[in-house]
Amino acid sequence: MKTRVLSDAGTGVCMLALFASAMMAGRLAADDHESYQQTIPGTSVQFEMVAISSGKVLLGSPEGESGRSNDEGPRREVAIRPFWMGAREVTWAEYRNFMALCGVFERFDDLGVRPVTDANRVDAVTAPSRLYEPSFTFTAGEDPDLPAVSMKQFAAKQYTKWLSLITGEFYRLPTEAEWEYACRAGTDSAYSYGDDPSRLDEYAWHDGNADDVTHRVGLKKSNPWGLYDMHGNAGEWVLDAYAEEGYSQLAKSPLGFTPATKTYPRVLRGGSCLMSPEACRSAARRATDDEELSAYDPNTPKSPWWYASDESQDIGFRVVRPVDPPPRDAWAKFWDADVPRIQKIADFRIDKEGRGERGLVDKDLPQAIAELNDASPTQ
Repeated sequence: MKTRVLSDAGTGVCMLALFASAMMAGRLAADDHESYQQTIPGTSVQFEMVAISSGKVLLGSPEGESGRSNDEGPRREVAIRPFWMGAREVTWAEYRNFMALCGVFERFDDLGVRPVTDANRVDAVTAPSRLYEPSFTFTAGEDPDLPAVSMKQFAAKQYTKWLSLITGEFYRLPTEAEWEYACRAGTDSAYSYGDDPSRLDEYAWHDGNADDVTHRVGLKKSNPWGLYDMHGNAGEWVLDAYAEEGYSQLAKSPLGFTPATKTYPRVLRGGSCLMSPEACRSAARRATDDEELSAYDPNTPKSPWWYASDESQDIGFRVVRPVDPPPRDAWAKFWDADVPRIQKIADFRIDKEGRGERGLVDKDLPQAIAELNDASPTQ
């Protein structure tokens, strides 16, 4: 498999699509794409995107599979369009560049630079507030190659918006169907390597070998498609809302995922360093409980960006990029708050409490940050 290096994804290959309307006009043929390395503009940080071909996945698990939960069925066949997926979970090295936007946007506001207006607000990103208690979040240490953890889905989606707008390419969280398709990597066994949980140590960090903390990404064996930590380390956000009845609503959605109608529960995939081998199977799902995950948050309302409990220390994500993206005016559906209450809380925290910030993101942002730092370097 060829791998290209991109320092500016605006020079990269054109993309293929989730929406049928975008599949029609002269784009690349399905699966005509290669893996690549992407450098985050304005930084030296790189991440690898693995080319995933189109196909079908039988979503869920068979009734006889050991450890199966009722929400893993009934099984549903889903057609998957080609995409790229992060070879590894998003790391602190990557995520901290997004976190730093809070201070950057505050300085822009003070100087009246790059103001957010009603006309350009669609390209504004909501940057997360500073961590309430960093020592809590960094229980596993501060190695930049550890997976970034404890962010809410809204923050993860805003990260993908930031990454998209500075690179010019469309990044987002995976759908649940895309995630399971990539995890299975052409298999229909309990794990991408087979059915034997005793072999999981070779591929994943779980509650039997992780000492209750995440580990540097990519230390274990990859699955057959070159994706690491799909069966453990950090649980991973997908776009879907959780439903106890499994995938019954999925067929009704033109978006390719089950959209949320309330703040939680939402779906995490991939097991984690805190979960049993059975919970790390390809079909295993985890429903979030925001009241539990935010139990120690001292703020009212609770942070829209961060969880604050021990149980959140294994919640992270990885990104995907569809080869054929939806129309540009539909991208926000994959990035922004899908429930009005989430955006209302974020606006309150920014406008009334001065926590978190919003600012414009485009390809000029890295240069604007460099000029800001040259003019008034931070201490």
